[in-house]
Amino acid sequence: MSLAQYKKKRDFTKTSEPEGEKKKQGAAPLTFVIQRHDASRLHYDFRLELDGVLKSWAIPKGPSLDPADKRLAMMVEDHPLEYGKFYGSIPKGNYGAGTVDIWDHGTYTPDGVTKRADYEKHLREQLQKGDVKVTLKGKNLQGSFALVRMKNAEEGNAWLLIKHRDEHVVKGYDIAAVKPVKAHGKKTWTRDDPDEPKDKKKEKAKKPAPSALTSVRSGKAEKYKEFIEPMAAQTREDAFDDPGWVFEIKWDGYRAVAEIGKKEKRLYSRNGLSFRSLYPDVFDSLDEIKVPAVLDGEIVVLDENDRPSFQKLQQYGENPSLPIIYYVFDILSHKGKSLTGLPLSERKEILVNLLPKDHPVIRYSDHVEEYGKRVFQHAVELGVEGVIAKKADSVYQVGRRTYDWLKIKNLNTQEAVVAGYTAPRKSRKYLGALILGMYKRGRLVYIGHTGTGFTDKVLKEVYGTLQPLVRKTSPFEEKIPFNAPVTWVEPRLVCEVKFAELTDEGILRQAVFMGMRIDKAPKEVDHLDVEEADGKATKGKKTSRTSKGAKAATPAPKRAAKTAKTSRKKATEDDHESDVGPNDRMMRVEGHEVKLTNQNKLYFPKDGITKGQVVEYYNSISKYILPYLKDRPESLKRNPNGIEDKGFYHKDAGDDAPSFVDSITLYSEAARKDIDYILCNNKATLLYMNNLGCIEVNPWCSRTKSLDNPDYLVLDLDPSDDNTFDQVIDTALAVKEVLDKAGAVGYCKTSGASGLHIYVPLAARYDYDQARMFAELVAHHAQELVPKFTTLERSLNQRKGRLYIDYLQNKRGQTLASVYSMRPVPGATLSTPLEWKEVKHGLHPSDFTMKTLPKRLDKKGDLFKPVLGKGIDMAKCLKKKEE
Repeated sequence: MSLAQYKKKRDFTKTSEPEGEKKKQGAAPLTFVIQRHDASRLHYDFRLELDGVLKSWAIPKGPSLDPADKRLAMMVEDHPLEYGKFYGSIPKGNYGAGTVDIWDHGTYTPDGVTKRADYEKHLREQLQKGDVKVTLKGKNLQGSFALVRMKNAEEGNAWLLIKHRDEHVVKGYDIAAVKPVKAHGKKTWTRDDPDEPKDKKKEKAKKPAPSALTSVRSGKAEKYKEFIEPMAAQTREDAFDDPGWVFEIKWDGYRAVAEIGKKEKRLYSRNGLSFRSLYPDVFDSLDEIKVPAVLDGEIVVLDENDRPSFQKLQQYGENPSLPIIYYVFDILSHKGKSLTGLPLSERKEILVNLLPKDHPVIRYSDHVEEYGKRVFQHAVELGVEGVIAKKADSVYQVGRRTYDWLKIKNLNTQEAVVAGYTAPRKSRKYLGALILGMYKRGRLVYIGHTGTGFTDKVLKEVYGTLQPLVRKTSPFEEKIPFNAPVTWVEPRLVCEVKFAELTDEGILRQAVFMGMRIDKAPKEVDHLDVEEADGKATKGKKTSRTSKGAKAATPAPKRAAKTAKTSRKKATEDDHESDVGPNDRMMRVEGHEVKLTNQNKLYFPKDGITKGQVVEYYNSISKYILPYLKDRPESLKRNPNGIEDKGFYHKDAGDDAPSFVDSITLYSEAARKDIDYILCNNKATLLYMNNLGCIEVNPWCSRTKSLDNPDYLVLDLDPSDDNTFDQVIDTALAVKEVLDKAGAVGYCKTSGASGLHIYVPLAARYDYDQARMFAELVAHHAQELVPKFTTLERSLNQRKGRLYIDYLQNKRGQTLASVYSMRPVPGATLSTPLEWKEVKHGLHPSDFTMKTLPKRLDKKGDLFKPVLGKGIDMAKCLKKKEE
């Protein structure tokens, strides 16, 4: 574990490689890095963090995502952790002279271990045995890999790197076609050009920039007295087509103006805050523009799926390796000449010819002419914030919000003034929720609160920023009641939230914190985008998004309300409800009060089914569905505006829930934070989830006492648009044939949408890897029985109109719609268990609805009950299958 050999090979006065020291073991996720090293021979260095150093292997051909490729990996000396951020040139005459790119980096976990405290002990044991199994979570490489030491290898240095078979497999993988995450740049040393760049004799490891919020709080971020305030857009609700307009993607980041002069340059926010120290990569990249110019654009950080993420942008200061982009969409001045009076179309022609081509940081924000609806649909599919529509002949109006530019949002987001915070509950630290407001006619008015969307680090940072602003009195004129102690602050900070809907009173419901808006002044927050979209920009539409179809809604079915004379004991024992408003009701469920809101809202417009009827369905079948939900973390799929809205997933929902809701806190590797998952352990929780907009219910396959051991495995038969349901049935029968031959029992249910699910009980005897392996074996044999219309290809592009037999759902944290769950599809069909004799041609998912299920349950009972019973003996099944 010593770095002595590493240091012995290098002269740190002649190379910019980090000298480094061994670090103490921490609790943070373990990291990995793969560096493309173009030295005497091109190779790739694979490095895993362990015991405060990077264990390292040199791989001549580089890693592969094809399990058929067994790559030779020669173990070399340990490297310091700082080396994981090194890229650039190693001067000629030094050990390893050449260029180094960061080809990939991320975090990793050892396979088969769940507790962070056990990771390194387990890895040491595997390393000693010569058989290391890890799951990588990077940009270019993901999934499970094995490092296996070759037998009889000299000094034990020769290993093989092998990709395990999982959803990340790529057959015929070509590493040469994959770009590095961080490249060394155009002017660094190569074998053909041994001289280092004159202006960069010695590259140093990049230091993290301060976070935006920290910079503002400390005063390190300069605020310019004179600056150009960019043009702003009004809001419109619906997308449109118009040959006189152009349409751009709306980037979710910080608006940024760049002033490039002959001798100096400036980069700042819409309110004049300097971005020089906050985003040095963007600032330095402006050198690529060789003539004086003033540019308008947006600074964004991309997530793992190359989508802009405002939350990732908040993390850039602590992780400057995140991919940051300056998308430029307008130009105000060129070579000292103002262009603001030119039409937008002409400005864009000048801009596209000015910007550098294929630059990693500065990019032209392209547009589409006329077809706004198509662009908006593309934005919806990408999951980005929305679209900006601009008149092609519009001039640039500095500092004005104009109807020549319109923002059309896919997601409900809103800027809000922070007016205070509530005290934390349970294990929460620092604060419970931020209290939000906005200015109307110069008065600060309350618009809601947000208690979700925070990491521990952000909670601490926001809390620290608010402390100097604490005041004794409320900044609101009206009295706002809260169910927790409140600390009021001076209304000087602005944040951004996403939310489910806007009430008639102008309150944001289910607001989720996205980040702080350092580029906005509180007084600028003087309108709600949703309200604005319902006005002038939408040409007189009066119906808001949250009230569409309200007139057509039918009253939700209700039981008779209990009278005031009902005894206290009876009220505690029985479920009852009382009206609290025209569309709301309060229901007492098993001693708990559950507020049910907007019960007349149409969830299924074509079927006339309201939110209240969805709630009543789950209330009526709760005794059947709850056994399949109890003690299982829930991934909430919420459709608060009904099935015609896209909806969203909400996992971190437990901390903000009522006291009767049980929850479990689990660390998420993907989110790199603790997530408070709801456990649906009682009827009140089920109805609370339904009221949040959970039309369907999605539990884990494992329970809290055995999170790594599923109670069942699942095969999800997912048809394409080209498949008939009779083909789905034929595939299910093929799966049953394979299971029967192996002596395994399977239970079939409709997915509630277009497919079928087949469950095999395991009784938590096996882990997810074993479950997935068995499911994969069954899937392969079943696919061989019906090869003409089925596939095991996960990629939609590769399926070619065939039914996908999905065995990859058998993974910790993956969810499927529960048995008896309603689905957010036309018809409000239900996921319903079947007898195998029913699985025959002519069956269809539309047969199972709220109208038909009660009689079916009375007649057949719970057909799915054995799924939670005795599990199969996997070893016996595998042996029988071989025979």
